[in-house]
Amino acid sequence: MNIVVVGGGAGGLPLVTKLGRSLGKSRKANITLVDASASHIWKPRFHEVATGAIDSDLDAVDYRAHAHQNYYNFSKGRMSGLDREKKNVILEAAIGSAGEQILPERRIPYDYLVITVGSLGNDFNTPGVRDHCLFLDTREQADRFHERFLNHCLSADFYRGPVSVAIVGGGATGVELAAEIHHAVALLKLYGHKELDRSRLQVHVIEAGPRLLPALSEQIATAAQAELENMGVKVHTGTMVKEADEQGFITRDGERIDAALLVWAAGIKAPDAVGQWGLEVNRINQLVVDPNLQTADPSIFAIGDCCACELAEGKNVPPRAQSAQQMAKHTAANLTRLVKGQPLLPFKYRDHGSLVSLSEYSALGNLMGSVRGGSFFIEGWMARMMYVSLYRLHQAAIYGWLRTLMLLMAGRFNRLLRPRLKLH
Repeated sequence: MNIVVVGGGAGGLPLVTKLGRSLGKSRKANITLVDASASHIWKPRFHEVATGAIDSDLDAVDYRAHAHQNYYNFSKGRMSGLDREKKNVILEAAIGSAGEQILPERRIPYDYLVITVGSLGNDFNTPGVRDHCLFLDTREQADRFHERFLNHCLSADFYRGPVSVAIVGGGATGVELAAEIHHAVALLKLYGHKELDRSRLQVHVIEAGPRLLPALSEQIATAAQAELENMGVKVHTGTMVKEADEQGFITRDGERIDAALLVWAAGIKAPDAVGQWGLEVNRINQLVVDPNLQTADPSIFAIGDCCACELAEGKNVPPRAQSAQQMAKHTAANLTRLVKGQPLLPFKYRDHGSLVSLSEYSALGNLMGSVRGGSFFIEGWMARMMYVSLYRLHQAAIYGWLRTLMLLMAGRFNRLLRPRLKLH
């Protein structure tokens, strides 16, 4: 049996890890992961990659090495089409930096296919956004922001000018990025940018809705806004952006919010290619799935941000890393049941709460507790510890606890040898 998983993100990588260790190791199935990148970085940490809080080279998981250790295959490439009749995933030709063809168009056969290609920023066709804004959907985009951010800070230090950043989107990405920028500038001053400090920062967070963090509780949103404003971040709620140009954003009311670096972190959609594969999608290109996470084609599953799975109360499963991880665990169990000839079980989403990091300054969120019968608010150092533990849980899912503890120890030693911020 051939099981192909397209996308090695927060859902795809734990999925092939589980399948490889069970079905792959016992040779009950041939597991293949397809991804356009050669390595994995946990997407909730892209804002830290962007500011240099973490080194993407040190924190990346190399797919080929991981595949060798976990009994699955890795094929680097971008999915360009789907032949459902022949059950083939079509990968586009691989082109080198000089324009030469490295690999031709290829086909990978499958008996069962899992699509977990994640999501991209939704610019809602706002004029100028694609031309002038930075996104944080991929590691490459996060690295691009990091390079431009360091150059901007270098220039601001030399000319004694401001460091100005405008972020559209008051969700978790926008809020966390704003806090990380403040932390990064404070560290840059320690590493030789003598004329640079947080007083020169001009950071704007622009949210179209009435408050920040619209997916979370009002208590969390109010606390987050207070923390950001205490840092000096200018929060604009109820502010719709109608256009972007080289200098900044223009709001629907005609106000200009100018900045040297423009970031778009408002809304999500599945990649445009998903809507071209002949499967049912919703208005933001997500694949519509049933309670078993199957599309209308029973041999094709979809998990994570690229799928629309309706809950009992009529809402879809929220596009969060914890959703993708739960779906991955469930789909691994269901595919194992298929191999054994057993019936599938429906997916049940469990909301464990949400946490937002405000860099080294704080964290806040809510946890779901059965003891108290609902959610409870958490902030400060305890929330920060809980936030960090989420990444450790992700590492444990793909490495196991022994290797995760070894990585934790290695990270502690690295702090003694390496700067606290990636400076290049």
